[in-house]
Amino acid sequence: MIALLIRDMKLGTRAGGGFGLGLAFFLIVVVLVPFGVGPETGRLALIAPGILWLGALLACLLSLDRIFALDWEDGSLDLLATSPLPMEAAVSVKALAHWLTTGLPLVLAAPVLGVLLSLPAAGYAPLILSLALGTPALSVIGTFGAALTVGLKRGGLLLSLLVLPLYVPTLIFGAEMARRGAEGMGNTTPMLMLAGITCGTIALLPFASAAVLRVNLR
Repeated sequence: MIALLIRDMKLGTRAGGGFGLGLAFFLIVVVLVPFGVGPETGRLALIAPGILWLGALLACLLSLDRIFALDWEDGSLDLLATSPLPMEAAVSVKALAHWLTTGLPLVLAAPVLGVLLSLPAAGYAPLILSLALGTPALSVIGTFGAALTVGLKRGGLLLSLLVLPLYVPTLIFGAEMARRGAEGMGNTTPMLMLAGITCGTIALLPFASAAVLRVNLR
């Protein structure tokens, strides 16, 4: 499992692997927003939590199609299916590698980009916590979508259409948690809902992803 994790992290940090691409996309989204809505500090502060969450969500989408694509092309996926390592464990490792190379950098970059959107000082800690809680769910859900579309031509577009509706609850509660924290309100309820979604996806979706992969490999 450790060897698979290291391999996938190396693939993710290569040129075109999604690491730099996701961060660049996140930066572009944040930089372009003031040009579209105006530079007023008060307006930007109101929409900053939602924009940062939306940018992180879309940045996660960019590298989802590569989670299983390379393994499918070189035959590694067949070897994983016949190896002593359970397919559920392999799927979990791949989701973890995706989060470490895509989700975690977005969590660390969000406070810096929050300065560009005039995020209130009280909003930084809730933003970081909400992204740390929510981005693992994005990676696990994305891994499930990648398993559904592995081997399909132009599967990237279909993957986005399948995954985006599943991302909506995480986006709603993550942005709400960050917004309430920035406004000094209690955010326990959205935090618990976000944590519940993440725990549920981590507990259930690796089994669903493994089942889908077994069907696609027949």
